Amino acid sequence: MKTIAFAPLGATLALALATPAVAQDSGAVDWTGPYVGGSFGYTFQKSDNNEHLRFDTDADGAYDDVVTTASGANAFSPGTCGGAARGSTPASGCDGDKDAISWMGHVGYDRQFGSIVAGVVAEAGQAYIDDKVTEYSTTPAFYTMRRKIDWNANLRARLGYTTPGGIMPYITGGLAYAKVKNNFTTSNAANSFTQFDNKEDAWGWTMGGGVEAKVSNNFSIGARYLWTRYNVGDYRVDVGAGTAPATNPFRITPSGGASINRGDKFDTQSVMVTTSYRF
Repeated sequence: MKTIAFAPLGATLALALATPAVAQDSGAVDWTGPYVGGSFGYTFQKSDNNEHLRFDTDADGAYDDVVTTASGANAFSPGTCGGAARGSTPASGCDGDKDAISWMGHVGYDRQFGSIVAGVVAEAGQAYIDDKVTEYSTTPAFYTMRRKIDWNANLRARLGYTTPGGIMPYITGGLAYAKVKNNFTTSNAANSFTQFDNKEDAWGWTMGGGVEAKVSNNFSIGARYLWTRYNVGDYRVDVGAGTAPATNPFRITPSGGASINRGDKFDTQSVMVTTSYRF
């Protein structure tokens, strides 16, 4: 799928480089001015098979503890998977993260200084992806945390170089935001589980580059790539006694319970085809 995702980028780059700017018929290409438009493409994530759930068993707010059995063994020794469990043991298999299509609308402004074009652009839209991680316990049981982007936005600066034919490669970067939704599932029916901060405001940053081509005085097409990191980590699940016996690993902790978290980084990459109307 990730190879397919780059096909629209390659096609758009080829079209942009092969299409002379119609604006040249009436003189030099000028990028100065406001514009609005949209983009459509594919958002994907790096492999995270080494990701783990994290535990706070002494209520100090640091997720750096090990949940142990009554004999002192690691209660989560069976391991982890970078996705959603299909059953209570690793042998049951694991469904991977979801990479998917995405779209955004944008508004921006460029100003040209000779061959240099500087500007700013704001975007907002949706990326239909989710990111899951599972931990397995010796019970056996699975514990899966899932997060997905409800909607996302960014505010970026752009710096480009325009050719006489109206082709502009550029670099870009700036502030990123996403509304992230979290949920938790487990096959453990003994303990109680209470979720906090299911919806998070995730702030971060983004950077990348692309190319844009003017195909008329008022219309441009292009393609761009962005790497984005969102800072998350507020979401947690508190584990209580429920109907579990006194020897339950979550009950023999220093605090008599535990909190589960999954880390504070959410990285995505996107490849988008862009179109803009320029005023």
